[in-house]
Amino acid sequence: MTLVTLPLVLALVVLVQGASFGQDERLRYDNYSVYKVKFETREQRSVLRKLVEDRENFRLWHEAKDELHLMVSPGAFGELGTELQKTNTTAELFISNVQELIDTEDAANRKASRDGSFGWTKYNSLAEIYAWLDDILAAYPAITESFEVGQSYEGRTIRGIKISYKSNNPGVLIESNIHAREWITSATATWLINEFLTSTDKLVRDLAENHDWYIVPVLNVDGFVYTHEKDRMWRKTRQPSEISSCIGADPNRNYDSHWMENDGASSNPCAEDYGGPKPFSEPEIQAMSEFVISIKDKINVLLAFHSYSQLLLSPYGHTKEEFPPNFDDMMEVAQAYGDAVESLPYGTVYRYGSAAGILYPASGATIDWAYNEQGVQISYTIEFRDTGRYGFILPPVHIVPNAEEALIGITALLEKCKDLGYLGLKTGL
Repeated sequence: MTLVTLPLVLALVVLVQGASFGQDERLRYDNYSVYKVKFETREQRSVLRKLVEDRENFRLWHEAKDELHLMVSPGAFGELGTELQKTNTTAELFISNVQELIDTEDAANRKASRDGSFGWTKYNSLAEIYAWLDDILAAYPAITESFEVGQSYEGRTIRGIKISYKSNNPGVLIESNIHAREWITSATATWLINEFLTSTDKLVRDLAENHDWYIVPVLNVDGFVYTHEKDRMWRKTRQPSEISSCIGADPNRNYDSHWMENDGASSNPCAEDYGGPKPFSEPEIQAMSEFVISIKDKINVLLAFHSYSQLLLSPYGHTKEEFPPNFDDMMEVAQAYGDAVESLPYGTVYRYGSAAGILYPASGATIDWAYNEQGVQISYTIEFRDTGRYGFILPPVHIVPNAEEALIGITALLEKCKDLGYLGLKTGL
């Protein structure tokens, strides 16, 4: 991470035009920068948050209780400097040129694609992931089963795979890539699928064979395709708004659980965390909710894969004033995950807590809906690597290390769940 104060950057930067479409018709982010902006008061946060209403110049990458990560267009550095002076806050530079990271990522993906095989030295497209799933299903027909969650707004099928070696296993549901730009999530999900089916390691075999796995590698299929074809930084769904020219809603604010409470989502259709015009307005979330309801008696644990920040987040997201009845158990489980990951040679550190407590209010999220409305008592958002050096544009070289961390973390998480009595057979099995 490069720590450069904003005034110095302002003195050095040459202002150029903002995001533009290149020859390949993909949106470019030349000279866009990402800053960590520290604040102390609710008033400071409120002023800084208003900047992201100007989506052309400011994008929110990450928010915690004392800082924002903002992507800033080269034409808006002056405005950011003015707001920092006005609020008496400071900014540090994380990423000096977002497009350079995207170009490096593209080059790595192209190099890894030359032999035409599916793997984890690159980020795969939706078509590649689905073709690979077909191969997996054909190769392991006795222990794998395809399922369809439903259809997206643009008519794409949201697919999943069930892995089950025997009956009467506790169930684990993994939801991945609900936010389109978080490519490390589907890369990790597919790596785990492969490990569960091919690894000869005793630890992995025990994990794979003693749980039923329901894995949705890409939930936000329209947004995911859009990030590959048009805009690498896209987050939301792709359904048009009836009240705005802005497209899409934040699917992780669209579940019917404390929807829009406590400023936990935006009512502005142009905002990255727009909760939608109503709960379940996004067909992807409506479909996912119906799928979860159909198997809820088989699900003991739900894990929602996200990036970035290296966090384990439990309910509640809508309030930091209240905690779930089994919050202490969930913190024990989260600690087991974090300790296991940190024990690996990479030394990666995960923090944990409730979503609202460690970050900010986020209402209408998957984990709260699963916990509050469907009785899934162990429900986490896992925010993968990193803490800001690369953010959403995590180089492909990180895929396998991140996935290895997820594997050892989930192993420890489920072992602690078993110790605490959360993996017994549920009513209805």
